[in-house]
Formats: sequence, C-alpha cells, structure tokens
Amino acid sequence: RYRKKTYLFLYYLIQFCGHSWIFTNMTARFFSFGKDSMADTFYAIGLVMRLCQSISLLELLHIRVGIESSHLLPRFLQLTERIIILFVVITSQEEIQEKYVVCVLFIFWNLLDMVRYTYSMLSVIGISYAALTWLSQTLWMPIYPLCVLAEAFAIYQSLPYFESFGTYSTKLPFDLSIYFPYVLKIYLMMLFIGMYFTYSHLYSERRDVLRVSPIKKKKM
Repeated sequence: RYRKKTYLFLYYLIQFCGHSWIFTNMTARFFSFGKDSMADTFYAIGLVMRLCQSISLLELLHIRVGIESSHLLPRFLQLTERIIILFVVITSQEEIQEKYVVCVLFIFWNLLDMVRYTYSMLSVIGISYAALTWLSQTLWMPIYPLCVLAEAFAIYQSLPYFESFGTYSTKLPFDLSIYFPYVLKIYLMMLFIGMYFTYSHLYSERRDVLRVSPIKKKKM
C-alpha cells in the first residue's frame, strides 16, 4: 500500500509539474510577445505537451490493475480524444500547428489537468481542502464542452490539409481505399456522442464526491 501511494504521488507530481510548466510558459510568452505568441505555441511547448499526454496513458493501466479507483471507459474516451487531436490532427499537419485553436486547446487542457492532478496528488497523502475539492469537481463543467468545441474546430480546420496532402489516406487490396478526411468526419460526430457520455459520468461523479465530502469534514 505504501509503494502504491508513493508511486501515485510521484506520478501526479510529475504530471502537475509538466502541466504547470506548460501553463506558466504560455502565460509568460503571452505577456512578453502578446498575440504573436499564440501562433508558435506548438513549437515552444508541443514537445512537453506530447510527453505529458503520452505519460497520461498510464492512467488506463492504473485503473485496469486497480491502483486507481475510477471507471475505465470514461477515462479511455478522454485520453484517446486528446491523443487523436494532438498526435493525429495537430502534429501531422504543420499548417494546423500555427492556428490559434492550438493555443486555446492547450490552455483548456492545462487548466483542467493542473487542478485535477493537484487534487489527486493531495488526496493520495490524505490531504483534503473543501475549496480544491469543489474546484476539481466543478471546473470541468464549463471548460470540458469548450475543449470539445475547440477540438472539433481543429479537426474542421485540418480537413483541407488532409485532403490536399493525402495524409493517412491509403489504398487497400481489392480496389479499396481509406480516405482519411472521411474518417475524421465520422470521428467528429463520435466526438460529441463521447462528450455526452463523459459529461454524464463526470456529473454523477461530482454529485457523489460533493455529497460525501461534507460528511468527512464533520468527522474530522
């Protein structure tokens, strides 16, 4: 049990440090260079963002082996959603990397993750603050739908480039082919279906956590 807590604490600490560095870097660059800093956000912090999102896939393993108590499917939807947008849509198309939507996405993702990992990190070592608990269970309510809208807009902006360059489109045997812009359009519809499912799960989780939290506080 001690090893599990130590591992989870270090994992959450690493993620918190990574996302805090990204957010601080973006803030400093904006105050230094203004609106111009938004265009090269990906070039400045894209590597660290990809590293943090890649490491976050470990959370699926955490849930699978039982060292983290959460539902696997909602977390899987959230993580794969980001992986697809970051690695498939943004990283593969340099033209998209210069769009303002990338900066907006990174801001939303890091706001959510900084609060979530702070809350998780402190929870592992038994520290609980009512304000932080409320924030971690509430901040996603306005931001998560905005994330999905920004992700959908990034896909929409990337479609002309996937059509022009033929990225990921390929021919299969027997005169079959995969035209990747069609795949993205299908995924675009699935994105909103997944948002409804994830939002419903997070809302139920918020209701349960905030219902239990005052009781724990009274016992302490």
